Amino acid sequence: MKASKYVLAVVALAIPLSSFAQVSYERLVRSDREPQNWLTYGGNFYSQRFSGLKQINTGNVGALRLAWAYQTSRPATNMESSPVVVDGIMYLTEPPSTVTAMDARTGAKVWTWSPILPKQVLALGLFQTNRGVAVLGDTVYVATIDAHLVALDAKTGAVRWNAHVEENAKGYAITAAPVAINGEIIIGSGGSEGGVRGFLDAYDAKTGKQLWRLWTVPAPGEPGSETWGDAVPAGGTTWNAGSYDPELNLLYWGTGNPAPDWNGDDRPGDNLYTCALIAVDADTGKMKWHFQFSPHETHDWDAAEPPILFDAPVGGKPRKLLGLANRNGFYYVLDRVTGRFISAVPFTKQTWAKGFDANGRPIVIPGSDPSDEGTLVYPSITGAVNWQSPSYSPLTKLFYVNAREMGSYYVKSHPNRVEAGKPMLSQGGGGERPLSGDDAYGAIRALDAVTGKNKWEFPLFSPAWVGTLATAGNLVFSGSDEGNFFALDATTGKPLWEIYLGASLRSNPVTYEAGGQQYVIVSAGTTFFAFRLP
Repeated sequence: MKASKYVLAVVALAIPLSSFAQVSYERLVRSDREPQNWLTYGGNFYSQRFSGLKQINTGNVGALRLAWAYQTSRPATNMESSPVVVDGIMYLTEPPSTVTAMDARTGAKVWTWSPILPKQVLALGLFQTNRGVAVLGDTVYVATIDAHLVALDAKTGAVRWNAHVEENAKGYAITAAPVAINGEIIIGSGGSEGGVRGFLDAYDAKTGKQLWRLWTVPAPGEPGSETWGDAVPAGGTTWNAGSYDPELNLLYWGTGNPAPDWNGDDRPGDNLYTCALIAVDADTGKMKWHFQFSPHETHDWDAAEPPILFDAPVGGKPRKLLGLANRNGFYYVLDRVTGRFISAVPFTKQTWAKGFDANGRPIVIPGSDPSDEGTLVYPSITGAVNWQSPSYSPLTKLFYVNAREMGSYYVKSHPNRVEAGKPMLSQGGGGERPLSGDDAYGAIRALDAVTGKNKWEFPLFSPAWVGTLATAGNLVFSGSDEGNFFALDATTGKPLWEIYLGASLRSNPVTYEAGGQQYVIVSAGTTFFAFRLP
C-alpha cells in the first residue's frame, strides 16, 4: 500500500448522515430480504440480477416516467456502470475511475471522488471505463483503471486505504466491480492482450493488506504448464465480476483468453486455465475445480461473463447449479459443487463446434481456426455476449440474456513470443476482418435455466451491449444499441413499455426503492436516467 493522490468533492448533503447505514456481511448474504436496496453488483452473491420489487409490474409499467437524470461530470464514452443502492444512497462510477454518491430519490450529488491517474494509462483490450463498486461495513470499494484498489468512507468519500494491485506499465488495468464478502474484497484484472499473467486477489477489507493471490495460469514447471508446450503461460485475466456461494464458501470467476491471441501455433495444448471458470476457496485462494469452455482458444472468446448460481432439480434430484451464457455461443449448466458438466446448448448461431463429449469438451469443427486469408466463424470476436450481465428469475425459472448474432473473418498473424519475466505490451496474433453485408442483429432471449431451451425472444435491430434485469413484477428490462430502453413481460417476451434515450445503452439496469417508490435506472450516452411511476 501507499498513500493515494485523489480528488474529492463534497456537496451539501441532501439527506442526513444517519441515512448512511452499515452494510454487514450478513446483510449481503440475505440481500433478497431487502429488495428496496441493490447491495451488490449482481444484485446478490448469486449474480442473478433479480429484484423482489413489484410496485412496477406488467399492469402499470406503461406509465413509467422519468424521475431524474444525472450527467457525468466530464465527457465519457462506454458508460458501463451498474449502481449500488444502500438505504436511499446510490453509489455509481463514472469513467475512468470516479465514484459518486447521491440521493437515490432525487439524484442530488452528495460527494464525488476521483483518483489522479498517470498521464499515460495502459488499458490493452479494455475500454477506460468502470463497472461499479462494492460496499461492506461503512466503506465503498472501487478498483481503478491503473490497477489500484481503493477504500472510501461511505459518508464522505475520504480515502481510507489504497492498495497497489499490480503495475499498469506492464499492461494490468482494472475496469470490474470488486466483490465484497466476509472481511475480504475480491478483485481481478485485465490485460491478456498484453501478455500479462492473470490472477485473482483477496484484500483485507479494513486494512487493504493482500490476503492471497491465485495465479490463473501456471508458471513454467508448475502443474498445468505442460498444456502450453514450450510457451510461457500468459493471459487468463479475470477482468469482469464473479459470483459467490456463502454456504460453499466458493468464488466463481471467469478467465480470459490465452496470449498471444488468435494464433496458437507456439502454445500447443489446452492452455490451462484460460477461457475457463474457476471455483476458488474464499479463505485460502486455492482452486477447488475448473471447467474450460474453449481449450486452446484462438477466437478471443473470454469466459468472463458473470456466472449465475441457482438451485433446480436435474433428473428428479435437487442440484446446486451454475448457468453461464458464454461468449463462444453456448449456454452451459454446471454442478457448482463439483464443476461437473451437465449440458451445453447454442443460444446464438455458432459454426465452430459440433457437440461435446461426456465431460463437456467441445468437438471442434476442422478449419475453424484463424487463417492468413481469414476464416469466417460465428460468433464474432466481440462474442455472443461480452461483459454485460444476464439475469435469472426464480419465479419463471428463466435465464435472460441479451444475445449478439454476428460473425466475422478471423485473421491470423505472427506475433513475438511471450518471454518469462518480460511482459510485452502487445501480444495480438491477428484479429478480425468484418463480414461485409452481415445480417447481424441482437435479441433478448429467455432460456430454460436447466435445459437452455429458448422459450421466447425479442429481436433487436443490431447486437447490443446492455445487460438484463428481472423483477418480481414479472418484467425484464433491457436496451438497445440504438438508444431504446424497454420492458418486456418476463413470461412471454411481450413488449410493454419503451422510451428512446438518444444514445446507445451500455450498462446493466438496476431497480431499487426510495421514499416508498420503486425506481429503475440505466445509463445511455453520458447520462443516467431514473424512472418511476407517476
